[in-house]
Amino acid sequence: MNDKIRAREVRLVGESGAEVLSISAALDRANEADLDLVEISPNASPPVCKIIDYKKFLFEQKKKQKELKSKQSKVTIKEIRFGPNTEDHDFNFKLKHAKGFLSDGAKVKAFVFFKGRSIVFKDRGSILLLKFAQELEEYGVIEQMPKLEGKKMIMMINPKKKN
Repeated sequence: MNDKIRAREVRLVGESGAEVLSISAALDRANEADLDLVEISPNASPPVCKIIDYKKFLFEQKKKQKELKSKQSKVTIKEIRFGPNTEDHDFNFKLKHAKGFLSDGAKVKAFVFFKGRSIVFKDRGSILLLKFAQELEEYGVIEQMPKLEGKKMIMMINPKKKN
């Protein structure tokens, strides 16, 4: 920017088009307009420069970054834990919570945790998770079918898109 540009000649880009000038002539034009001479493409031959208000340019860039960041959506994952012998009342209680999470737009990670010798009942765990997914059919879509990882059988459910 300004005096830090080391090239002898620069290609000045603006509203009137592009022209090749000496660095001193380009700096004079920038000073006349009370703006800064900013190097846009230093690797070009000759380097490409533009006359702009550098502080305003930085401010607008930060503003754009902030706007993009605010439009991003964070995905939250809520976990719901079952045992292989979960009873109906507990199942319905957890189902109600899962419906709330999915309607709020959060993903649900439902898992059955096998403790000790209960790992023998893998089929009960998968049946429980599939029943859970079936109950949540109108609220979410299965992302990952029940899969055994160590002592946990895990299933992921995404919320349905709202139209």
